[in-house]
Amino acid sequence: MKTTLQTRRKFLRTSMLGAAATWTLPVFLEKTFFTLDAMAADALTQSVTGKDGTILVVLQMAGGNDGLNMVVPFGDDAYYRARPRLGLAADKLLRIDNYAGLNGKLAGIKSLFDEGHVAVVQGVGYPNPNRSHFRSTEIWESASDADRNVSEGWLGRYFDNCCAGADPTVGVAIGEEMPQAFSAKTPTGVTFSRPEQFRWRPGDKSGSGMSSEEFFYRQLNGSGTGEEGARTANDGGSIGAIAGKTKSDLSALDFLQRTALDAQLSSDKILAIARKYKSMAVYPQGQLAASLNVIARMIAGGLPTRVYYASQGGFDTHAGQMNAHERLMTEFNDAVAAFVADLKQQGNFNRVLLMTFSEFGRRVGENANGGTDHGAAAPMFVLGGAVKAGLYGKYPSLTDLDNGDLKFNTDFRSVYGTVLDQWLKAPSQVVLGRKFSSLPIL
Repeated sequence: MKTTLQTRRKFLRTSMLGAAATWTLPVFLEKTFFTLDAMAADALTQSVTGKDGTILVVLQMAGGNDGLNMVVPFGDDAYYRARPRLGLAADKLLRIDNYAGLNGKLAGIKSLFDEGHVAVVQGVGYPNPNRSHFRSTEIWESASDADRNVSEGWLGRYFDNCCAGADPTVGVAIGEEMPQAFSAKTPTGVTFSRPEQFRWRPGDKSGSGMSSEEFFYRQLNGSGTGEEGARTANDGGSIGAIAGKTKSDLSALDFLQRTALDAQLSSDKILAIARKYKSMAVYPQGQLAASLNVIARMIAGGLPTRVYYASQGGFDTHAGQMNAHERLMTEFNDAVAAFVADLKQQGNFNRVLLMTFSEFGRRVGENANGGTDHGAAAPMFVLGGAVKAGLYGKYPSLTDLDNGDLKFNTDFRSVYGTVLDQWLKAPSQVVLGRKFSSLPIL
């Protein structure tokens, strides 16, 4: 059995490298390809992949999600005193207990909570919070202390330490650039936004004159033109996702390997995987729904990915927050509900864990422009078939504040550590640099 398994892995590895090389490499580099294949033969291969093991989906809510209007402390009068215009009426909320309730737009999430599949971790943050979008995102994505600058991301360190020899698509990020969370000493994982950006060969043209890849992805996006829906004024800002390093010190051999591997995840291959699976789930329009749709198709298609990464932007709600945040909550709820329905149809719901994060929450008090400014602590959602549902951590005080912001009571690295140890079966102390207390969410 072991011999058969190793033979199959060798075949898959050689086929992948060979196919990628024939697409992208000149003949004079053929010897280098054989060198790569020999290196791969000697490399450790991850015994569990996304084909047969657990899968993590990280969802970044970029811009600073207002956790107070997502998990609403309606039982505290201080909430309504601080937010005379933005405070959400108690009778419009989806009550969890006598103190907190979910935003009324999160009906799908509340149903999953009631079914026992959503953990809400309250008051998540870190010591000495930074209120800069870029710096706080770096802290969350590198899992570093606020006074330290670390170039590698926490998922990049997971790839480096736990995924040697794994398929390079062990990590797939949907976005314009690689998230800093994926930054690693050894480049691993691939990033794409639209398939046509990774076209190494022209695809067949559809009747509309665009390639079949573009046409298909734009259908997923709910747009016949490929343009995202026009944003209105005060729509929540332009913060989408903040990327990590774009430059690297790769050797020529490393660069060649990465180029070949990126070619393997070309638009043709993405299209083949995506079209292989026909879902009965109805996804709404929008970029987040399109991203989760593609991720669901990759999971169904057997891509050996352990970690997927997607983003929902627009949470920098300094003005006109009410309508913008309600829209964002609707997009989040509807996209995730469709994704879960898809996974259940596949029979993969128990294998997938979705974790949300935002670089910070918003201030307790509303500002003069009907919005909220950069804050600190906020909730994280962890959902999946294996999750132990409930409220975790204590809701921060709305009166004992840190310069107008909620004080955190759960370090975000406790959530990361729990996911690493109990879901990805990876040593969190090695990846995060030290041990953090675990949470009973799994």
